[in-house]
Amino acid sequence: MTGVTLTGASRARLLGDFSAYLSAQRGCSEHTVRAYRGDVDQMIAYASRHGRDSLDAVDLGVLRAWLASMAQARRSRSTIARRSAAVRTFFAWAVHTGLVEQDPSLRLATARVSQLLPTVLQLGPVARMIDAARDRAQDDEPTHLRDWAELELLYATGVRVGELCGADVDDVDLDERLIRVVGKGDKQRVVPFGKPARVAVSAWLQRGRPLLARPDSPPALLLGRRGGRVDQRQVRAMVHDAAALAGVEDVAPHGMRHTAATHLLDGGSDLRSVQELLGHASLATTQRYTHVSAERLRSAFELAHPRA
Repeated sequence: MTGVTLTGASRARLLGDFSAYLSAQRGCSEHTVRAYRGDVDQMIAYASRHGRDSLDAVDLGVLRAWLASMAQARRSRSTIARRSAAVRTFFAWAVHTGLVEQDPSLRLATARVSQLLPTVLQLGPVARMIDAARDRAQDDEPTHLRDWAELELLYATGVRVGELCGADVDDVDLDERLIRVVGKGDKQRVVPFGKPARVAVSAWLQRGRPLLARPDSPPALLLGRRGGRVDQRQVRAMVHDAAALAGVEDVAPHGMRHTAATHLLDGGSDLRSVQELLGHASLATTQRYTHVSAERLRSAFELAHPRA
């Protein structure tokens, strides 16, 4: 089947079918499905503006020009790389389902993603952030208790924001100090956390969550003011606010994840254990943190050794 038009109902149906494939067969998260759908939609819009009115009219030249237009607009390498990956996934699916005969993305180059890691805080600033959140939670305001628990868990476990927001109450075992999360590819893993995090989570569950929960609230571990599951944007805003409150360098939630990983390696954890804790599919991803640890060792050496 060829000649799928790129306008109107046909375009909407095409995007809907692709989204369903990503969710049902690829096991992609809601965030990934939304991002890939948006990327493909942008590609289709670009192709339509340049005279391609059907899917089989989209060729390698159009795709290269689309990526080049993003580079000219100074989009980040990571954004361009993701959109390139989305389009390759889309056309592989389109060929498999018979929507097109040829895959124009096979020779589409991938933008090299920068290997720079987000901000990694040292132990002192992290401690000040958590202490500030704990001190503010002494007023027993439910959202303050929740923020304290969120911050403790992000640093203690290194889980992704989406994984933390998706956790339910039953996913936490306070006695064993474990939390079960669902990561990329719908893969579950169990991550341990320490005693400070248990204190914070226990305070939230006993004195904070019951005040926000409503009869129709979900079983979510973390609830918002209206009783619904906490949104990822709320957690991101909380981390930025916590950094400002503590007077430390601004950091994003993913920076807390990188900080946790780096501190684990600095403390002597092996790469395989950190890989499992973080839910990395590839050990190469975890190995990036060894560069951070090595740089810290070099800095300490240069500052302290008489023959540095």
